[in-house]
Amino acid sequence: MWVETLSPTLKYSLRDLIKEKGIVIVPGVYSPIIAMMAERMGFKAVYLSGAALTGLLGMPDLGIITLSEVAMFTRYITERISIPLIVDADTGFGEAINVERAVKELERAGASAIQIEDQVLPKKCGHLTGKEVVPPEEMIKKIIMAVESRKSDDFLIIARTDARSVEGLEKAIERAVIYYEAGADIIFPEALESIEEFRIFAQKVKAPLLANMTEFG
Repeated sequence: MWVETLSPTLKYSLRDLIKEKGIVIVPGVYSPIIAMMAERMGFKAVYLSGAALTGLLGMPDLGIITLSEVAMFTRYITERISIPLIVDADTGFGEAINVERAVKELERAGASAIQIEDQVLPKKCGHLTGKEVVPPEEMIKKIIMAVESRKSDDFLIIARTDARSVEGLEKAIERAVIYYEAGADIIFPEALESIEEFRIFAQKVKAPLLANMTEFG
């Protein structure tokens, strides 16, 4: 039986926000109180980072955290805010069948979007060396499963590619294009190396893009 989310009515739809001109700044959060502070400061959406959450639990960002833990923190946060929450689900906790459950659990917990990446398990923090990526076909299966598993079209699917540091910029662009064609609502090119690369990526990938700003790239 489907249990409806207990989160408050949202002030904004994430799907509507990404249609606006310009950039929507989405701060990273890892607890309800931080998310509440972000909302009070006027941000229109927040982002639950897998790296931040694993760090909060004293673990490295290597895909160790479980779906149950992510869903629990998602619920804690969404019960206290009325703005959309994007949830980093790493590789989707396994294969395509695991993505199906992840989508259902996180949507039920009140998330407005799930982010899935194309790394090989065990994954690494996107800014570390030695990453590997799965074949595009494997990621496409996950995207299709995610789209088919969501209850509402307002629950967005974010496809992240880590291919830039593994296969180069052009291959990352190729992956992004086919991920968008497979049904992803937003594309996240991880660890691009310059403003010029972002410019090229945006010119060639006609999709809403997510870019993370960190101290190390």
